Amino acid sequence: MLQEIRRIVGGIKRRYLPSEIDRSVQKWKADNGDYKLRYNYDLNEQSFAIDLGGYQGQWASDLFSRFRCRIAVFEPVREFAKQIGERFKFNKNIEVFAFGLGATNRFEQMVLCGDRSSVFRKGDIAEEVKIVDAVEWILGRPEKTIDLIKINIEGGEYELIERLVMGNVITRIRNLQVQFHHLGSDSERRMERIYDLLRVTHRAVYQYKFVWDSWEIRTRPNASR
Repeated sequence: MLQEIRRIVGGIKRRYLPSEIDRSVQKWKADNGDYKLRYNYDLNEQSFAIDLGGYQGQWASDLFSRFRCRIAVFEPVREFAKQIGERFKFNKNIEVFAFGLGATNRFEQMVLCGDRSSVFRKGDIAEEVKIVDAVEWILGRPEKTIDLIKINIEGGEYELIERLVMGNVITRIRNLQVQFHHLGSDSERRMERIYDLLRVTHRAVYQYKFVWDSWEIRTRPNASR
């Protein structure tokens, strides 16, 4: 009963006293971003994309249905990774990795909460997950260009993008689609710092604060894949 009351009160507050994030969500929905923006990329069958935060594999499925591109899907929660693997087991163009990418090689305790599972949440149900250094993984791949990387990793995006920039692999990424998460008072400052880092090599195509951003490389690399 108390939870239902909180839900109702929260809905009223978002409607009549929306926060800046609420307004971003409203604008994203009004602009039909999930359909008009999240797949609006110049990709083809030769393209290589990375899906960080695969969950059930829906974004990867939708992307593949549009472009028939090759996709590497990362999902550190074992059960989710297993389900994605089953979903794409007959698709040779989609690889599934049962770990996440981050700034270092390590293991973390991830609180399980559906598509909001995160190492930054508190909860009783948790699972040890593996995180792999993103720069090491990318440099170990044969692809010289990543045509699109989607990042929805519930707070891990901050360290990940900082690592991509400092590890000098950000210029390999043509398009970067990221959802920043508000983890606390420092989140906005850290996001703005990442914006400054990205502006050196990329330009913002769209920005919906703490909803979705998309960045495109300023000079697209000509290196062969």
